[in-house]
Amino acid sequence: MLPNRMQLTQQTEEQLKRLKAYTGVTPNIAARIAFFRSMESGFRYHGDQRKLDGALVLDKNTWLGETSQVTELLLTLHYPELDQKELTKAWAAHVEDGIAALRNHRSLNDLAQAL
Repeated sequence: MLPNRMQLTQQTEEQLKRLKAYTGVTPNIAARIAFFRSMESGFRYHGDQRKLDGALVLDKNTWLGETSQVTELLLTLHYPELDQKELTKAWAAHVEDGIAALRNHRSLNDLAQAL
């Protein structure tokens, strides 16, 4: 499954931090929301060469929280051929895709209405 320590791309991380500044939603919670929005939208990871170079390296339990089992199950169902490293990249790609729809909200109320 996913490794114990995970990170995102620097660009995604900056968007999560910006969203936190506007709404107060922490990056790990926003990443969870973004992941599931991306899965619901039908986005699929097809492999890429992006480097997960963000400075925010958190453990799996912090990133995923109570959604850990569901997140890992969805990833393995959609990408059964991927190894642990590629599953992490797939998770990061889904967070990046999902945060695109959330990153411009300027208040918690705006964000809640969009969900």
